[in-house]
Amino acid sequence: MAPLPGIATPAVVVDLDVLERNIASMARSTQERGLSLRPHAKTHKMPQIAQRQIAAGAVGLTVATIGEAEVFVDSGTVDVFIAYPLWVDRQGAARLLALAGAARVTVGIESADGARQLARMLGTSVSRVAVRVELDSGHHRSGVPPAEAVGLARAAADAGLAVTGLFTFPGHSYGPAAASRAAADERESIREAATALRGAGFEDLELSGGSTPSASLAAGDTLTELRPGVYVFGDAQQWELGHCAPEDIALTVESTVVSRRAGAAGQADRLVLDAGSKVLGSDRAAWATGYGRLLDHPDARIVALSEHHATVEWPGPQMPPLGTRVRVVPNHVCLTVNLVDEVQVARDGVVEDRWTVAGRGRNS
Repeated sequence: MAPLPGIATPAVVVDLDVLERNIASMARSTQERGLSLRPHAKTHKMPQIAQRQIAAGAVGLTVATIGEAEVFVDSGTVDVFIAYPLWVDRQGAARLLALAGAARVTVGIESADGARQLARMLGTSVSRVAVRVELDSGHHRSGVPPAEAVGLARAAADAGLAVTGLFTFPGHSYGPAAASRAAADERESIREAATALRGAGFEDLELSGGSTPSASLAAGDTLTELRPGVYVFGDAQQWELGHCAPEDIALTVESTVVSRRAGAAGQADRLVLDAGSKVLGSDRAAWATGYGRLLDHPDARIVALSEHHATVEWPGPQMPPLGTRVRVVPNHVCLTVNLVDEVQVARDGVVEDRWTVAGRGRNS
C-alpha cells in the first residue's frame, strides 16, 4: 500500500490487509503447536483489533492495567489477564470485582505481601479474582525465581486466592540473536516452577509466556499459553531483529518531507520529516540503528528526533522533493499507538475507517 493522499500528516495508518494477515498467522501458529493465544492488547488498545483476535481463536486478552481491562470488557471481552503485579487498594478492588461481574479476571502476583493485600481488599469476594504467580525467567524486571514459586503460591492460597498458574515474560528476547536463549530460559523456568507447584498440590496449571521475538520458538510441551503483542503491527525493532519482514508491517506513520539538505563530501544527504517524538516515541534500544525506518526505503534511517522533527539520513542517489510523503516504521509501535487519539484504517490504498485508541491513557 502506497502513502495515502488527502490526509493530514503525521498520521498513524493501519493497513487492514496486513493486520488481518498477521492476526491469522499467529493464531494458526499457536493452534498448530497446541497452545492457547492470549494477545497483549497494550500494543493496540483498540476493541476493533481485539475482536478480530478473539474471532481468530484467542482465548482472551492480556492487559497491563485495570483501566485497559475495563476498556476491553466493556467492549465484550469475557476473559482478561492483568499481567502485572498489582498493588490493590479498595478502589482497585472494587473495579476488579465490577469486572469480575462480566468476565473471568486473573491478575499477576509476585510477592506474598502483594497477594495478601489483594485478598484483604477483595474481602469476602476473594474467590472471584484468580491469580497467577509471576516468574523471573531472565529478564530481571519483576517476578520470583522458580524456586520461590511454591512459597508464593501457598501464601496466596492461604489468603484465600485461587492460584491458577504461572506466567513469565522473556523480555530479554529483545536483542540480536537473543530469542533462542530467552525461549530456552522461559521453558526451563516454567518447567521447574510447574513441577514444584504440582508436587505441592497445585493442579490444572495455566502456564503462560511468550513475547513477539520468542513466540515462534515456544512449544506446547511446557507452556499452555502465549501472550505476544507487537506481532499484530510489527515495528522497526522486530524488522531489524529479523522477526518480521517489511511486508508484515501493518502500522506506519505517514509523514511529509518538510526540509532537506545535501550532505558534505562523503556524508549522507539529510531529510526532515514532520513526524517527531510526539508521534513516533523516542525509544531506541542500544543495538538499534536508528529511531525508526522508512518502509519503502529500507536503507534510510532516522538518526535524530525532536518533538516535531525526524531527521533522516538518505542513502541516495536522489533526495525526494519537499512535500513527498513517506511511511515511517516506528521503533516501538506500542508507544506510537499510545500517543495518538485515533488511527486511519486503510485497505488497498483507501481509508475505510478511523478507530479510536480507546485504551489510551488508561494507565491505572
